[in-house]
Amino acid sequence: MKIGTPKEVMKGEARVAMTPDSARQLQKLGYDCIIESGAGDAAGYNDDTYKEAGVEIAKTAAALWKAADVIAKVRPPTEAEIKKSREGQLLISFFWPAQNEDLMKQAAEKGASVIAMDMVPRISRAQKMDALSSMANIAGYRAVIEAGNNFGRFFTGQITAAGKVPPAKVLVVGAGVAGLAAIGTSTSLGAITYAFDVRPEVAEQVESMGAEFVFLDFDEEQQDGSASGGYASVSSPEFTAAQLAKFRELAPDMDIVITTALIPNREAPELWTKDMVEAMKPGSVIIDLAAEKGGNCKLTVMDEKIVTDNGVTIIGYTDFPSRMATQSSNLYATNIRHMMTDLTPEKDGKVVHNMDDDVIRGATITHEKQVTFPPPPPKVAAIAAKPKEKVKELTPEEKRANEIAAFKAQTRQQVTLLAVGAALVLGVGLIAPASFMQHFIVFVLSVFIGFQVIWNVAHSLHTPLMAVTNAISSIIILGALIQIGSSSLLITLLAALGIFMASINIFGGFLVTRRMLAMFQKS
Repeated sequence: MKIGTPKEVMKGEARVAMTPDSARQLQKLGYDCIIESGAGDAAGYNDDTYKEAGVEIAKTAAALWKAADVIAKVRPPTEAEIKKSREGQLLISFFWPAQNEDLMKQAAEKGASVIAMDMVPRISRAQKMDALSSMANIAGYRAVIEAGNNFGRFFTGQITAAGKVPPAKVLVVGAGVAGLAAIGTSTSLGAITYAFDVRPEVAEQVESMGAEFVFLDFDEEQQDGSASGGYASVSSPEFTAAQLAKFRELAPDMDIVITTALIPNREAPELWTKDMVEAMKPGSVIIDLAAEKGGNCKLTVMDEKIVTDNGVTIIGYTDFPSRMATQSSNLYATNIRHMMTDLTPEKDGKVVHNMDDDVIRGATITHEKQVTFPPPPPKVAAIAAKPKEKVKELTPEEKRANEIAAFKAQTRQQVTLLAVGAALVLGVGLIAPASFMQHFIVFVLSVFIGFQVIWNVAHSLHTPLMAVTNAISSIIILGALIQIGSSSLLITLLAALGIFMASINIFGGFLVTRRMLAMFQKS
């Protein structure tokens, strides 16, 4: 079968769904690759680079649609492109089926199967195909770069002979994939970064990246993102009011605001109102990543940059991934390639559209002349983890009581073990010679001390401790070397076995120690 990629027809779209590298990987799956002439030019891939990768070049879009069994593209197909499809053909692209019902029905009537990359379930197994996350990651990074380009100062604070420059203060609203990418970029540039999200489970992620999470003084328990596929859910009016009040408090201090809040199949929630914009300092910048769905900022104009009367720049571009077309194309083409890997279990260049597979079923919106959207919920839980339950703090009296009870239980256990051990040693002493008992007592004490030392060590120290003790304790090899010359065959065999085991301990112990030390060395 042939997999083909046409040139994107939407104005300003620079991405391409197939790169030379992804084409080589698709060929390993048994597919022939074909691409429309000039499709990769805007992303930095000319026709010659595709030819070197063994890709056939189609002169026109019509020729490509006619030749390919699988069509991979970025933007949703137009009506003209749907008319070029045929029965049995597979189309893979972003589609937004909830907003393009008529287009979806037309594809079903034509008999084409459609996999919407924006419908890939957010479960662990599907992360490699999650094109939304791939593009959101780039959008978040690019948003900070765009903000820096329009901001009149450094991100990081500086003290120079010419004066002191305060660090920029950045607020990221929404800590999803795009938000976390923006937070990471902003903190790495030295800005004081704040972040807000309605999902409580992301606070630790935000703080781990060096940003400060903005908490609300509000008692309502927000729904965990795992219940909605990792996305934020709709907030109550009371929570929204508290949220806006917090933003009004923060607005005068913020230099840059990046909004990323979106709810699937809904208009973007309005989070940054006109009065908040008016409260910001001149020269401040707002980047609205939700501009395509109406915007989180009241004053955002889609695909435009405006400057308000009080000097605040508001950017509503919707093509941030396309502004980094080479990187975006690489990641998106990899997502497509992983999807094709799942669709080609035998690696024989033949698509197996398994509707029992959670990922394939979730992303398929039309198949066998039927509209299959919306999909059933996935059988496995979403990526997002539920927040940890709060453990009740004990009073000092309860802590003291627990410590005393644990000490008494440990004492009883140790006394019992010592009593049993002493009884066994006395029993052996009644029948064994004195020379044997000297060695036996040393052996028992060694085992007891070794057990106590190892047992009471924290789990995190087991590997380095065992690495050292294995190497040091292998001094037993000396005893085995002394005994290997014995006249008894049994003793010689046991001594040889002891030497073998001790040698493993010696070399293994030093090898593990070496690897542990290497973990703390720069390559």
